[in-house]
Amino acid sequence: MKTNEKFSIKNGIAATIVQNLTNNYFSLFAIGVLGATNYQVGLISSLPQFVGMFAMLICSIMMGRISEKKNFTAYSVFITRVFLLCMVFVIYVPEAYQSWVFVLLVGLMNFPGSFAVLSWQSFIGDLIPDHRRNGFFSERNKILTIVGMGATFLIGLSLQQFDKTNPLPYQVLFLLAFIFGAIEVYYIMKHREAKAQPKRKLPGFNLNLGIFRDKPYLYFLICGLYFNFGWQMAWPLFSIYQISYAHANGFWISILTVANQLAQIASFTWWGKMADKHGNSKMMIPIALGMALAPVTMTISTNLIYITLANGLSGFFVSGTVLILFNQLLEVTKEDNRSSYIANYNVLLAIIGFIAPQFGVFLLEATNIGMSMSISTGVRASSAIFFLLFYVFMKKRNNRILLNNAGASAGSELERR
Repeated sequence: MKTNEKFSIKNGIAATIVQNLTNNYFSLFAIGVLGATNYQVGLISSLPQFVGMFAMLICSIMMGRISEKKNFTAYSVFITRVFLLCMVFVIYVPEAYQSWVFVLLVGLMNFPGSFAVLSWQSFIGDLIPDHRRNGFFSERNKILTIVGMGATFLIGLSLQQFDKTNPLPYQVLFLLAFIFGAIEVYYIMKHREAKAQPKRKLPGFNLNLGIFRDKPYLYFLICGLYFNFGWQMAWPLFSIYQISYAHANGFWISILTVANQLAQIASFTWWGKMADKHGNSKMMIPIALGMALAPVTMTISTNLIYITLANGLSGFFVSGTVLILFNQLLEVTKEDNRSSYIANYNVLLAIIGFIAPQFGVFLLEATNIGMSMSISTGVRASSAIFFLLFYVFMKKRNNRILLNNAGASAGSELERR
C-alpha cells in the first residue's frame, strides 16, 4: 500500500506540473496570441466536457473488458499529452483558423483525457482502502498543490519577460508539458496492481433504473450535478474578467493561481480532518456556501491585488471541493461495480460541464459580468440546501444500518447461548 501511495504522489506531481504548464494559460494564449472571442473562450471550458461525454460512454464499455487498469490508464494519459505537443504548432496554421484549431485541440484532447480520468479514479479507488482515503488524498493534494504553486510562480516570472502576444513562451510551455506527461506515464506504470480475473459480464454504460435505485448514489448525483452547474458556469467568466476587464498578463495570472494554491495548501489537511470527524456529506454544506462567495466577490474591483486576495479565499473552499466531492463519490459507489457508477457520474457531469460554461457566456452577452457572476453565486449557494438534505438522508440511513447490525449481533449472541 505504501509503495502505491509513493508512486501515486510522484505521478501526481508530474500531472500537476503538466496542468500548471497548460491549463492556467490556455485562455491567455487564446485571447492574447490567437485573438479568441468570448464564445471561443467559453468553448475552451465547455467543449472538453462535450467530447468527454462520448468518451465516457465508450470507456465504460471498454473497462468492462479490462482486468488490469494500470496499462489502460497509462496509455490514455500518454495519448492525452500528445495533444499538447500538437499545440506547439498551432501558430503555423493560417491565421484565420488558429483560434478554432486551438479550441478543437483543447476539446478533442479530452477524449483520451476522459479515458484517463475514469480509469484513474477506478484504479486508485481499488488501490487506496476506505480508511486511508481522506488522510492520504489530503496529504497528496497538499504536496501537489505546493509543486503546482512553485511551477506556476516560475512560469509567471518567465512570461513576464515576453510580450503577451509572443507565441514562443507558450510553445515552450506546451513542449515541456508533453515531456512531464511522459514522466507521469512512467510513474503510473510503477504502481503495483493486483492481478484480477477478467470480467465475464460487461457492465458498460447504462442509465437504467437499476443504478438509480441505489438512493445514496442517486441523491449524490442530484446534489453534485446541481452544485457543479453553478460552479462551472463561472469558469470562463473568471478568465474573461481577469484578462479582458482587469487586464492581467501572464505574470498576474500566475500570481492569481499561486494565491489560490497557497490557500489550498493551508487547508487540505484541515478539510481532511473535518471530513474524518463530521463526514463527507456534512462538510459539503459549508463548502457549497463558501464556493458561492467566489463569483460575487471577484467582480467588486478590477484591482489585481484585490483579485489576488479574492482568489485566495476561493482556494480555501476549492481544496475542500476537490477532496471531499471525490471522496463522497467513492463513498456512495459499490466496490464490485465502481467503474460503472463512476462512468455514469462522469457522463452526466460532462453534460453539465458542456452546458454550464456556455450558459455563463450567454448570460455575460445578455446582461453583464456582474449579473452573470451573481447568478452563479445564487446557484452555488442554493446547492447547500441540497447537500443539507443529502446529509440528513445519509445520517438516518447510517443510523438505521447501525441499529440493524446491532440487532443482528444480539440475535447471534442469543443463538449461541
